[in-house]
Amino acid sequence: MTAFTVYWISTTLLSLLYLASAYMYATKTGWVRQTLAELHYPASYLVPFMIVVKVLGVAAILSRVSLPLSDLAYVGIFYHLILSSLAHLGVRKPIGALPAVIGLMLLAASFATQNAARDVPSPYAQIAVR
Repeated sequence: MTAFTVYWISTTLLSLLYLASAYMYATKTGWVRQTLAELHYPASYLVPFMIVVKVLGVAAILSRVSLPLSDLAYVGIFYHLILSSLAHLGVRKPIGALPAVIGLMLLAASFATQNAARDVPSPYAQIAVR
């Protein structure tokens, strides 16, 4: 499979994961707030913020209006997925960390192969490929 194909498949799946999560945050607010409270997060202000951030992160990566903004979105998603998986593991619910682990694998594949599919190369992705 070429790097171009790996990039678009992994980026599409990562985007769908994040957009589905944002949709769930917006439509199942009660359940999401309860789940976040079980993870010891302040759900009252975190839910609306996460909806916006998830959608904007996907938009920044897909549109690539600004290369630094796209790279910042990759970093933000990376930290979100790490913290999400650690939060689930911290409350002894490892099955809840599965989407975050899958997201991390998709993120790594997308980031490492982005220069093969995009016109303007990211200087940081070249380091990851070497």
